[in-house]
Amino acid sequence: MPANNTSSFLASAKNLKILVIGDLMIDQYLWGSIDRISPEAPVPVVDVYDRERRLGGAANAALNLKALGATPVLCGVTGKDKNSLELLELARKEGFDTQLIFSFPSRKTTVKTRIICNNQHVMRVDDEDRHALASQENTEVMDAVFEMLTGFDAIIFSDYDKGMLSETLISMLTIHAEQHDVPVIVDPKFKNFHHYPDCNLFKPNLKELNEGLDIQLDKNDLDGIALAVEELRSNMPHRQTLVTLSENGMLFVDENLKATHLPAYRRNIVDVSGAGDTVAAVLCLGIAAGLSPLIAAKYANLAGGLVCEEVGVVPIDPKRLVAESEQSPNGKHPFATK
Repeated sequence: MPANNTSSFLASAKNLKILVIGDLMIDQYLWGSIDRISPEAPVPVVDVYDRERRLGGAANAALNLKALGATPVLCGVTGKDKNSLELLELARKEGFDTQLIFSFPSRKTTVKTRIICNNQHVMRVDDEDRHALASQENTEVMDAVFEMLTGFDAIIFSDYDKGMLSETLISMLTIHAEQHDVPVIVDPKFKNFHHYPDCNLFKPNLKELNEGLDIQLDKNDLDGIALAVEELRSNMPHRQTLVTLSENGMLFVDENLKATHLPAYRRNIVDVSGAGDTVAAVLCLGIAAGLSPLIAAKYANLAGGLVCEEVGVVPIDPKRLVAESEQSPNGKHPFATK
């Protein structure tokens, strides 16, 4: 597929089926205003005027894939509670297959509550369990996943350290994917950071890279980050690495350890929540559609910035992605390889 036609890229996405496996949650929003300080303590009083609940976590990566035309299949766990019923209902409303969403009474459904006032994110309250699945639960998930594991064009591991993903499940899925030439894209967190050998593309942010390697690098130290990726590859071999660097863009490191800095686009940043999910989804879609990983990373860099202009966690708008990716003063596509 040509790298110089965004519309062709997205058209090809309509034929792609992606497994998104990881930690599911509900994103709850309390929208309000702050006009006074509490007489009970020196804290602001939020007058709530609206509430909203959306799919979050790994489901946000799936929402981005759906927005771009692909067919995502969600796999994750919830508690056996009222929030679980709502999460399943939200998933069905989005048209998602819920056969691989498991409800276990041993845990609660994760709910992240964000309090937003005057278009600013002022607080987050998390209600969740973070313990690993019990052995029997893990076996139930693995058996069901492998029974349905056919016809996927790519796999995204969307890890939020909530206990869904185990080293055994990761290993078995990665081996299966490698045997069937299915690309694996990883959006990691700390606990399983070193459990993804042989994945196609590993996408930590700088905080996760620092924690995973027990180092302290600054986002502007591109040479140091490239050396850290080389160290990571020596301990956990994989093909490509993309380190997101917030306002300093991204550093893409290919299979030959060649590092390419992708500067951030100038944006009116409102809220960075969920941008990592967007980046992972666009990366995955680009690679599954046949783009080179570097070109896929360039699209992901653009898409991640676009969603940061919105309040709250929202999926990418494909029309904006097409319009902005094809802007160029000389008429040449900015992501073209020639």
